[in-house]
Amino acid sequence: MTEVQGGDSGDVRPELEEDLSEVSDFLKAIGKQIKLLRERAGLTQKEFAKQVGYTESLIGAVEQGKRTPQRELLEASERILDAGGLLIVTSDDIESAKAKARVRHPEWFRGYAKLEAQAQELHCVSLYGIPGLLQTEDHARVVFSMRQPILAEEVIETRVAARMARQEILAKWPRGMFSWVIDEGVLRRPIGGWDVHKEQLRYLLRVASTRGMVIQVLPLDRTEHAGDGGPFTLITPKGRPQMGYIEVQTSSRLITDQEEVRIMNARYGVLRAQANTPQESMTLIEKILGER
Repeated sequence: MTEVQGGDSGDVRPELEEDLSEVSDFLKAIGKQIKLLRERAGLTQKEFAKQVGYTESLIGAVEQGKRTPQRELLEASERILDAGGLLIVTSDDIESAKAKARVRHPEWFRGYAKLEAQAQELHCVSLYGIPGLLQTEDHARVVFSMRQPILAEEVIETRVAARMARQEILAKWPRGMFSWVIDEGVLRRPIGGWDVHKEQLRYLLRVASTRGMVIQVLPLDRTEHAGDGGPFTLITPKGRPQMGYIEVQTSSRLITDQEEVRIMNARYGVLRAQANTPQESMTLIEKILGER
């Protein structure tokens, strides 16, 4: 049994080993350009936000270099501020900066992230939150923003980019085998507000309808629950035996002892039997969506 410091949700470790200055300084420079052009056009943040179709708070965050400007925002800003190509030309550089940020997992998570990227099979029990591999970008941003102690804005953006990059494994071909058992309570807690949660639930439905992806919901009315010992993941990297992975608070463990892994496998099988079928699970998610 190998101990790993931190994990998929243990983002409270010190950030001292990461250099975020390259990405954050670049985003601040873009933000200053947008602010300068906006002020030259005689627009307040509120007026500009209304014209580009974004919130005032997001425009403020972009101008401060705390949020990554998406291509759509750059295109709208280019047109409204008559930037002469100054903003749109930066879009490829922003994508490059985001790509660099994606590989910047905290040091204590890189070991598991490397195994995950090689996974031929991955099976996860989630009792407290949406699994990282299934989170939308907005949901992930809310999750990192809620961390205690709080994370710096540039760290949040780097964490979000890294989490989104991890999801590339779901689109690789040949596709691995992926399954998740998610507690119904997770689906009923509107993390980030209903608008964010609605898109998160819709994304789960899209994943669940993808060949090779199985999502099952463990209903709240079940009188038996084989997962009361806590969430866990079973992972099989290419060319290596299956392993278990568990985490709690700021500690996590990678389990290689095959007897322990066998027990986790048996427990996962019972949980899948206790959960709704994949089709029943999709119906339940649709029902939750229809309740608002």
